[in-house]
Amino acid sequence: MADVRIGEYTDPGCPWAYSAEPFRRRLEWLYGEDIDWQVRMVVLADSPADYEARGFTPDKQAQAFRKIAREHGMPINTAQRPRMAATRPACRAVVAARMHAPERARPLLRCLRVHHFAADALLDEPQMLEQAAGDAGIERGDLERWMADPRVGEALEEDMAAARRPMRSARVLDHKLANWSGGRRYTCPSYEITRLADGVTISVPGFQPFAVYDVVLANLVPGTGRRPVPEHVADVLEWVGDPLATREVAVLADLDHADARERLGEVAVERHVGSDGYWTLAG
Repeated sequence: MADVRIGEYTDPGCPWAYSAEPFRRRLEWLYGEDIDWQVRMVVLADSPADYEARGFTPDKQAQAFRKIAREHGMPINTAQRPRMAATRPACRAVVAARMHAPERARPLLRCLRVHHFAADALLDEPQMLEQAAGDAGIERGDLERWMADPRVGEALEEDMAAARRPMRSARVLDHKLANWSGGRRYTCPSYEITRLADGVTISVPGFQPFAVYDVVLANLVPGTGRRPVPEHVADVLEWVGDPLATREVAVLADLDHADARERLGEVAVERHVGSDGYWTLAG
């Protein structure tokens, strides 16, 4: 039984949420079933015009992707995209999976991110959703049928509304929030961490170092056990079962990025993306 619930406010199109995945993975490794994760969608853009209205263009996106990839180490193809892409369709897809096949929601979110940041297709194109769904183990046509459920639209609107009502304590770190037409909202990823025993909740808005999450959990549930750091990089890949970026393995195994790449090269094969790639156990 879980000791804490983490409400994770995120979006498949956000490079910061993608760059925080190594920290989320490490929390999963350390605490396992002691954490109940609830993924909620922010929806950064209803349409490409939303980005354009904010002056965010494909060339500026490419520059931002390059900077974030170099600073945080996740695989990102930094080539300029032909246009900006809405994130609402991908967010609706994740909510649809969450409602109709909860065990597929996280894999779908991951696959959407991988394809998006590899520039395999634009995030709002039907072929993107179809390819990501197939990779996530969702039968052809099922995702489209789930997304047509009107309850999915209602649930997505609830996610968006919650993301646009950050906790009062989050306003202390106002620079970690963003503007919207009605005020301030959570940026991605933002966590609301709740101790289930008494409902005490701590807000952790925006991209943060791993130590922040670790300290919050240590204070909320000091008696919760923690798994030791993995001994081998192969243990990490076996545990996840899906391709991982070098940075994800490095953070999980508490290794320097270069050391992680060297050890991964001995046991795994890499699919190159941007300046790094995704590793799968050889054989």
